[in-house]
Amino acid sequence: MATALRTNEAWQTRAACRGPHASVFFPPSTPEPSDVRAEREQRAKSICARCPVRRPCLDFAVRTREAHGIWGGLTEVERHSLV
Repeated sequence: MATALRTNEAWQTRAACRGPHASVFFPPSTPEPSDVRAEREQRAKSICARCPVRRPCLDFAVRTREAHGIWGGLTEVERHSLV
């Protein structure tokens, strides 16, 4: 969700992940130790847990086969298990 809007999805403007903390939803461009990744993902998921548009976000990520980041409270691996 933290990336630039790719479609005209109205729910995106109300997402809790918008703003300066958006980087926790995506891995850095350099290698990330597993404990650092786990902590970053947990921070992102805690933001998702209180997001008013969590379900539409997850639906969007699954529908568009989003390959990276935390969307709707799930990682790419977790989303893959849904399909």
